[in-house]
Amino acid sequence: MSKTLTRQDIANAVHNQLGLSRNESADLVESVLEELSFCFEKGEQVKISSFGTFSVSQKTARIGRNPKSGEEAVITPRRVLSFRPSSQMRERVNNLS
Repeated sequence: MSKTLTRQDIANAVHNQLGLSRNESADLVESVLEELSFCFEKGEQVKISSFGTFSVSQKTARIGRNPKSGEEAVITPRRVLSFRPSSQMRERVNNLS
């Protein structure tokens, strides 16, 4: 079973590693996540060295099909967030298996 990493888990790690108070650690994590969110809203790409790149791309409208009924439907245009891990991150993930 996989574990979900939460904001609180990250804040606790910051608290343990940097010695900040729990409130300061939680505020720091919130600030970082808020800044990332603002960048994504503006459509900016975010690169984190040795981790990966987050990018926002525009998907155009298209015709899709309901797999159960076979009925066609229009899929509306939307923006999607994607992540591409760095080569170092891919190596770390693959070396754990």
